Amino acid sequence: MQTRILGNSDLEVSAVGLGCMGMSYGYGPAPDKQEMINLIRRAFDEGVTFFDTAEVYGPFANEELVGEALAPIRDQVTIATKFGIKMEDGNQTLDSHPEQIRRSVDGSLRRLNTDVIDLYYQHRVDPDVPIEDVAGTVRELIEEGKVKHFGMSEAGVKSIRKAHAVQPVTAIQSEYSMWWRKPEKQLLPTLEELGIGFVPFSPLGKGFLTGEIDEDTTFSDDDFRNIVPRFNKENRKANQQLVELLGDIADDHGATRAQTAIAWVLAQKPWIVPIPGTTKLRHLKSNIAAAEIELTSDDLTDIEGALSKIEVKGARYPKELEERAGN
Repeated sequence: MQTRILGNSDLEVSAVGLGCMGMSYGYGPAPDKQEMINLIRRAFDEGVTFFDTAEVYGPFANEELVGEALAPIRDQVTIATKFGIKMEDGNQTLDSHPEQIRRSVDGSLRRLNTDVIDLYYQHRVDPDVPIEDVAGTVRELIEEGKVKHFGMSEAGVKSIRKAHAVQPVTAIQSEYSMWWRKPEKQLLPTLEELGIGFVPFSPLGKGFLTGEIDEDTTFSDDDFRNIVPRFNKENRKANQQLVELLGDIADDHGATRAQTAIAWVLAQKPWIVPIPGTTKLRHLKSNIAAAEIELTSDDLTDIEGALSKIEVKGARYPKELEERAGN
């Protein structure tokens, strides 16, 4: 697989990474652990070198899974994990106090079975802790050899600039796809200016852009899409217009909808590395193949014209979760 460099850093990773959250958490019952270990190792065999997890996924179970799966090839891969969200009485709470970051990094190192974390993201900006203190703590962890690179997830441009002035930020992770394009307004220009890489999660719109979800699809009780406004029955029906457009584009390139959606994300900037997640081998192979699809400037112009005529219906998160993003 082709590789890309995240921003102005020296962090070179596969052009398409693998988001591992769904292997333990979020999209219904967790699949068999050994099957997921095999899938992660198969991803490496297919050229993926960039794997994403977080301490809160599970919680903790996903880091353990990723650590076990990558142990035999640890020196050949890049592992990204996250701090800043902890579980209290079954609820997620923000906590990026320096002492909590230090507890988190030691726990993540242990669960990932490694002596260094390649890319360490603040999972969400904590309004109770100055971002300069967070960046300074990660800088100390880098100096101590526990972390190589600093990242931020779903952060707003003001926080990014403040943090970057204390400790250079290697990558920002946020949602980005054909049906969530808000990062194009302020985030992407800021990252280009500062030389920071971009790691989009949900480049397939949490599965919707694959064309395998329609208004009649039902999700298991513990699938978080049940609480996402964009996934209510009415909005799924309305948003089929985008899926149909994507199908037309895919047909022109002899590709699937999923491959075309990922190829579109890759085509936006050379420092963008999407991390689609999956628990199925056929989807893994499809996502990886997207890196070989080249959309021309004419293709992108045509797609832009078509997308401009479509209004995506529904918020991407419930209000209380959306308020955490973009600080």
